Formats: sequence, structure tokens, C-alpha cells
Amino acid sequence: MIRTLTATLAGLALSAGIAATAQADEIVVGGKNFTEQQILTSMTTQYLQGLGYDVDKRAGMGSAVLRQAQENGQIDLYWEYTGTSLINYNDESAEGLSAEETYQKVKELDAEKGLVWLAPSHANNTYALAMREADADKRGIETISDLAKAVNDGKALTFASNAEFYAREDGLRPLQQTYGFRFGRPNVKRMDSGLTYPALRDGQVDVALVFATDGRIPAFDFRVLKDDKNFFPAYSLTPVVRQETLDANPELDAQMAKLSELLDDETMASLNASVDVDKQAIEKVAHDFLEEHDLL
Repeated sequence: MIRTLTATLAGLALSAGIAATAQADEIVVGGKNFTEQQILTSMTTQYLQGLGYDVDKRAGMGSAVLRQAQENGQIDLYWEYTGTSLINYNDESAEGLSAEETYQKVKELDAEKGLVWLAPSHANNTYALAMREADADKRGIETISDLAKAVNDGKALTFASNAEFYAREDGLRPLQQTYGFRFGRPNVKRMDSGLTYPALRDGQVDVALVFATDGRIPAFDFRVLKDDKNFFPAYSLTPVVRQETLDANPELDAQMAKLSELLDDETMASLNASVDVDKQAIEKVAHDFLEEHDLL
């Protein structure tokens, strides 16, 4: 009787230990509160679950809250942008830094906080200038330098900007200084960020401020002008994991690299468009992408 009770108690203790270990080994995947991030959060969750991880998904968080949660150990893994970490979280300037230099800088700075930047994707969700493809082709404009030349040659091109970019210290004014041109105040139309896309599509303006991986760029047949003087900071999309989590799961490095390798501007824009333009469910878009690339 005593032996049976002892065995039973030992079994319960072992079960409790297993449960505690499973809980400790759980990976908490976070994400921000806009389409691209929601897709990535779902994609990462489904991918890791398919690899056998116990995953707790925490989607739709504000950027600063999410970062703080990771620093505090409440979030193990999420996708961040190099420029966001450098400028917003580390109070450093990105001026003159290439995408690779920006990545190496945040990797170094965040290592001091116990955070590891894994292999970056090829997606760079930075500010960009866009034109309608047919119009840009007709005018022979492929780069921002080409745009500057057109304006300086007397073309009265109109520009749709959100209020923040119009006023900020690293916004429109220094962009024009870097490239040596001016749209002229009457030719700058300020509006909400979301309205710059339909304004350009519908011909109300000639050039618009966009985000490089927005799904409306391919959906509306826009051409993103090459930032040939590297004015805009790099916002390379990269999975960031807590050092403690990586130490406990060292295979995460190579596993997440497989996902990073598949993501570039065109791919993210297409995925975003599937949700924002085609109105497909986020979970389905993420699932279909993983299946297409044999990651599920």
C-alpha cells in the first residue's frame, strides 16, 4: 500500500515536472498590429508548430510594447525592422549606413540586451517614392535621381505625402536636399498615409510616398523608384530572438533562416495584397505560403 502510494506520488511528481518543462520550453511568438506583421506572426507560428514546437502566439501588439515585452522575457521571437531598432530603440542615426551596416549595428547593440538578430530577409519595408508604372516608363524615370532631373527640367510633378514625412527632420526637406530638387509647395499634397495610394492610382498626383512592401504597390501597378543615393534608412525585416530562447533551441537559427530566405519586397507585397486587396484570411495566406514552399 505504502509502496503503491509512493509510486503514485512519484508519478504525479514526474508528470508535474514534464508539464513544467513543456511550459518552460514553449516559444512565445509576438507581432505588431498591421497586416505584414500579422501575416508573419501567423506564418512563424504555423511553421514552428509544424516543426514540433509548442507555440503561444501574441499578435497585434504595439511596436514599443512588443519590444519591451521581448526585453522583459515575455516574448521570445518576433520579426523586427533594422531601422526601427537602430533609430527608435537605440537612439542611433542611420545616416550613411548601408542595409548590411545597419543590420550589423543593431545586431551588436541589441546583443547587449540579450537579443539576437537572426539571418535577415531580403524584404526592406522602408519609405519609398512610387509612380504609376506606365507614367514612369513614359517619362523614363527609374530612380529618385531621374525624378529630380525631371523636376529640375521644368516638369511640374505633384507629390502625395503624409503629414509626418512632410514635416520630419529626415523627411521631404532633407530628401530634396540630398537629391538636389524641389517639388515646390503648391505641388505637394498632404494627406493620410492610406490615401496616397488611391491618389496616385487615380491620377490625382504623379508621385506618392509609399512603404516598400505595401500590397497595393503591385495591385495598383506602381513602380518604386530606386533610392540611388541611399537616403532612406534600411528597414530590413529580420527575426529577433531572446538569447536564452536561442540557447535552449539552437536549431532555431537555421530553421528561421529558411523562412527569411524566401522573403523579399515583391513576396511581402504580394502576401500583403492577398489580405488587403483580395481580402483573404491572414491564416490562410500564411498557410498557403508555407505549403507552397514545403515548410509545412
